[in-house]
Amino acid sequence: MNEPLGDFSDEEMRAQLHRVADWIAEYRAAIEERAIVPSVRPGEIAARFPREAPRGGAPMDDVMRELDALIMPGIVHWGHPAFLGYFGSTSNGPALLGEMIAAALNVSAMTWRTSPAATELEGVVIAWIREMVALPESFMGVVYDTASVALMHALAAAREVAGGEIRKRGLAGRGGELRPLRVYASDQAHSSVEKSMIVLGLGEENVVRVRSDERFQMDVGELERAMSADLASGYRPMAVVATVGTTSTASIDPVAEIAAVCKAREVWLHIDAAYGGALAMVPERRAVMAGAELADSVVVNGHKWLFVPLDFSVLYIRRPDVLRSVFSLTPEYLRGDADAEGGIDYMDYGIQLGRRFRALKAWMAMRAFGREGMEARIREHCRLAELFAGWVRAEPYYSIAAPVTMAVVCFRFEPSGLSEEACDLVNERIVEAVNAAGDAYLTHTTLCGRRMMRIGVGNVRTTERHLEHAWRRIREEGARLSPIEE
Repeated sequence: MNEPLGDFSDEEMRAQLHRVADWIAEYRAAIEERAIVPSVRPGEIAARFPREAPRGGAPMDDVMRELDALIMPGIVHWGHPAFLGYFGSTSNGPALLGEMIAAALNVSAMTWRTSPAATELEGVVIAWIREMVALPESFMGVVYDTASVALMHALAAAREVAGGEIRKRGLAGRGGELRPLRVYASDQAHSSVEKSMIVLGLGEENVVRVRSDERFQMDVGELERAMSADLASGYRPMAVVATVGTTSTASIDPVAEIAAVCKAREVWLHIDAAYGGALAMVPERRAVMAGAELADSVVVNGHKWLFVPLDFSVLYIRRPDVLRSVFSLTPEYLRGDADAEGGIDYMDYGIQLGRRFRALKAWMAMRAFGREGMEARIREHCRLAELFAGWVRAEPYYSIAAPVTMAVVCFRFEPSGLSEEACDLVNERIVEAVNAAGDAYLTHTTLCGRRMMRIGVGNVRTTERHLEHAWRRIREEGARLSPIEE
């Protein structure tokens, strides 16, 4: 092997950084010219690569050419301003730069000693978000990747509180010694509840889905009846997951009422505010988090509406000692790095040891936009959603399917003369046709057994123009798929 070992020279590194910076800037500047969804089939991208890893290295000219030729044709452009799926895209310039710097630093924020700045900045950002979303200082925060992982950690703490010494003794082979533990969530809550129960060894069958009302909020009376029935049948209610901003409709569960039920029965209350918690930073919408201060744990996702790119999720927990009692385990090879007086070792509060410096991109976005800038962007997203909803209400054969509480709109096309089943199919095909065209993107969901279309506004570059275009495309496809008599 004649190639030198080591990394790029300083001069080449500088040149390649400029090259990549130009590539990123050009990508962002011309993103609207790209089709949002690629026209590829499963396996097509992988088939373009050799089956074995390359024996020799390649110059960066070749690497960048292959990036454009082999990888970019398979990218879904979430940052496109007309990408209106899910909750939109929180990509933005300041946070992108923070991600690049964090990658260059490449530190592990597992203990204070391994990176004091990463650990302490994480605490600063956690405290800023906690105040912005109206949570009291009694909540400690920990950054994970996603709300699903945060929920799993919260339920692990709830499992420990429920008793049985499960961390120490486990679940297997204990026969009738342990009563089955149950978790309750509305029929609108995220599927991560079941996944967490699977991982924790408690079983997806022990997730009780509680009926929601006409506003897609958890029915508290149904919750109480479900708990009473389970107690009578020998189950132990362990936790309730209430949601502030559900995945389909952005509905808000009656948290204060649910908290009263949990307190009376000594049941852990977790609030999934992954999406909706951010709305509380707008003073006139602070009430969306009413009652969250009564919870045992709360999750807020920076990458859903706080302008932090994937991935960044904060779990706030009232009893961090319980979380630490579940996950703290210091191997011999880390004893010199752990337990710095006055410092926090985040490795003690989760399954991860190595942890990315996620706080840097969050700090850069918050510092660049400021609180006022973030509030203004959230207000604008809500305004755009209300504007879109107004267009839907004014259009014959279209209707709003759920209250518009945040920046999400669920709606349905129901031309006269079609059965509900036929309307379901038409709504699905409208979404497929709009997305296939490549210049707008939306998703669908199911409410009350019927198929609905759905948009979510979250991109800081989305404007009325992009919504007008998407709405025009939706109506065009609706008319094409189910002609309407004038």
